[in-house]
Amino acid sequence: MICQLACMQNACIFQGLNSYGRAMNPEKLELLVTRQMPFGKYKGRILADLPGQYLNWFAREGFPHGELGGLLALMQEIDHNGLSDLLDPLREKHGKPKPRH
Repeated sequence: MICQLACMQNACIFQGLNSYGRAMNPEKLELLVTRQMPFGKYKGRILADLPGQYLNWFAREGFPHGELGGLLALMQEIDHNGLSDLLDPLREKHGKPKPRH
């Protein structure tokens, strides 16, 4: 059942829909690889490079309001579902290589 749900969520992302059935804006994905975190421990790091534990903390404690919160929530969902590699073509397009861990 869990695998089926995860596959359904992944299929929604591949079809351009989020898990709530709303259309996903492709420009938001580009913002994940170009927008920098404006505050906190990871200030200056692009959103796509934020650690999963930091994104999960926001998911537990609450995302900021506005566009930043939406982008962090989107990145948390992508990271949580193991789909971060989907951002690789956008990273290449914008010259933002994956960080070395």
